[in-house]
Amino acid sequence: MRVMLSFAALFLSIALLQLSSGAIGPLDALSGVQEGFSTTQIGMLGSAHFLGFFVGCWWSPRLMGSVGHARSFAIFAALGAIGAIAHPMLVSPNSWTLLRIMTGLCVAGCYTVIEAWMQARLTNENRGRVMGGYRVVDITASSLAQMMIGFLEPAAYFSYNLLAILCCACLLPLAMTKIEQPPVPKALRLQLRKTWIVSPLGVAGVVVAGLTSAAFRMVGPLYGLNVGLSAKEVGYFMALVLVGGALAQYPTGWLADKYDRRWVLIGLSVVSILACGAMAAVSSGSAISVLATAVFFGAATYPIFSVSIAHANDFCTPDDRVSLNATLFVFYAVGAIFSPIVASALIGVYGPFALFAFVSVAHGLLLVFGLSRTRARATNPTRTRYKYVPRTSFIINRLLKRRK
Repeated sequence: MRVMLSFAALFLSIALLQLSSGAIGPLDALSGVQEGFSTTQIGMLGSAHFLGFFVGCWWSPRLMGSVGHARSFAIFAALGAIGAIAHPMLVSPNSWTLLRIMTGLCVAGCYTVIEAWMQARLTNENRGRVMGGYRVVDITASSLAQMMIGFLEPAAYFSYNLLAILCCACLLPLAMTKIEQPPVPKALRLQLRKTWIVSPLGVAGVVVAGLTSAAFRMVGPLYGLNVGLSAKEVGYFMALVLVGGALAQYPTGWLADKYDRRWVLIGLSVVSILACGAMAAVSSGSAISVLATAVFFGAATYPIFSVSIAHANDFCTPDDRVSLNATLFVFYAVGAIFSPIVASALIGVYGPFALFAFVSVAHGLLLVFGLSRTRARATNPTRTRYKYVPRTSFIINRLLKRRK
């Protein structure tokens, strides 16, 4: 218990940050509809967020080296607060795109600082408990952030001010803690070509995970509105996908540790295509059927990221794993940057079903590529243990790695 309490300030900062940053995406989608933005312009906001996220992951270790952990966290939190509070002041798609880059920078930078701080305090004895608590806090706050959408009025000063206040509040636990600042972590080397050579299917899997997750998170509210969900139901819809993804981690991990991970990825792709078909089938039905199917969709699609990471690690030497995993996050970010704007453009032309057609095609390509990789080489008989990997920063795998 004392161990968990020693991390309470860091956990509380993350929870407050997630409540702010997790709600701004769906709120922007609903606000953009109210302000008359096109679907493509709304999708551009989601792409801008992930562009900021990618830049923040790369920049934050360098900023920590210059000004330290606490000042870096304050800089990134300030960017997030400004990005939120300026929305009602600058109502245009181009302005909001720049503001969403700022909120993406905030998320990546704050998570990197927190995880670097945690890494310095983790030991092999407390790592499991602390990382378990960290995942629970992150998933719970993410789900609550989605459900806040039902109570936040779109395009209103109060809504964006509240999110800015929550972002500012994440500074308080860290400012009041007596935890000493740790040494600055070394910047990670990103090796795109080497990572592709080590595990083409691992790279393809994380790209598809980025395409799916970003498209749904940033464009999913448009689908919800188009099929007749209320604002409150849209919040539940987004949260239930996260819940489904969390619930699927344990059974998926068991399968990934017991069987060839290539076939697990192929199976998940098949189930994901079925889930997309189910979402299209129930879209003309009741809100209850749409919400129930959202759990199925999350359970099918969200574990693909962690299985892909585990598969890539099977073919990597222990010394290269941290660098490889950081590079896989780059591939994830590339998929996440481009998918919201593509998915939203398709919705604008073909209607709400185009979101799940887009996701289904991505998983169909992963299915075909996975089958081709089963013929390319044998699986590694010595496999790493499956872990649920949060999509938070380039250095998350340092937290998951046990010290020698």
